[in-house]
Amino acid sequence: MKECRIINFIFLTLAGIVNAFGVVMFLAPVKLYDSGISGTSMLISQLTPEWCSLSLLLLILNVPIFLLGLKREGVAFTIYAIYAVAVYAVVAFVITDILPVDVSFVSPLAGSDLFLCAIFGGIISGCGSGLAVRFGGAMDGVDILGVMFSKKIGISLGSFIMVYNVLLYIICGIAIGSWILPLYSIVTYAAASKTIDFLVEGCDRSKAAFIITTQADQICGELSKTFENGITLIDAKGYYSGSEKTMIYFVVNRFQIRKIKTLVHVIDPAAYITINEVADIFPANG
Repeated sequence: MKECRIINFIFLTLAGIVNAFGVVMFLAPVKLYDSGISGTSMLISQLTPEWCSLSLLLLILNVPIFLLGLKREGVAFTIYAIYAVAVYAVVAFVITDILPVDVSFVSPLAGSDLFLCAIFGGIISGCGSGLAVRFGGAMDGVDILGVMFSKKIGISLGSFIMVYNVLLYIICGIAIGSWILPLYSIVTYAAASKTIDFLVEGCDRSKAAFIITTQADQICGELSKTFENGITLIDAKGYYSGSEKTMIYFVVNRFQIRKIKTLVHVIDPAAYITINEVADIFPANG
């Protein structure tokens, strides 16, 4: 509990509200399906008696999964995740059962337009899920299932989540006897995934340049003068040649990549350069 912060709970509250708004106002009325446990809950709520509501199923399915992942993910994450899902469930209940908003047949904002509902439902629910991840929690237990079981069955976490959602949409198509809604739900999934990536990783991720050269002093001098960024030097050795070299690690933005290549190869035409994406940068005093 000492690791939990008030600011995180504030943003997780916002995340739950936003996620519920996207699902309940755009997806659920036209029977489109969210991904993961949220989508599973939506399908089960459609096939079961009215008392088995989306809000209740979100808690019943997600909370045990988060508790199963307690040891691996830690207490703070588990508390944050359960809190975010609880807010999501409560707000979904408020919208459907208390507020004077009719979400039983069509979307109050997009009508019966499946494409608009899929796009905006995915983007808005993705904003909620992305905020939850950004502030230490999660909005869906399928990620925890992936962490727990993906290695055991020999696939990556991303592949596990993709397989889960593909199977979910196939089951949805069989259960309702139509493939139109599951296919539109894939659009929702794609929109939500891109939105989550945007919120978690940023719209313009930095680039890490690795430069292997025998003229490190000259190159570092020009890099420092041109970009005024920090530089890290790592001793290296060529495997075939056996010659001593230096690896330069340097973080820039995407607009500076071409300038780096030109600058480095003017000084050392034989320099080897690789560019990788960097999702987050944490300063030493941060």
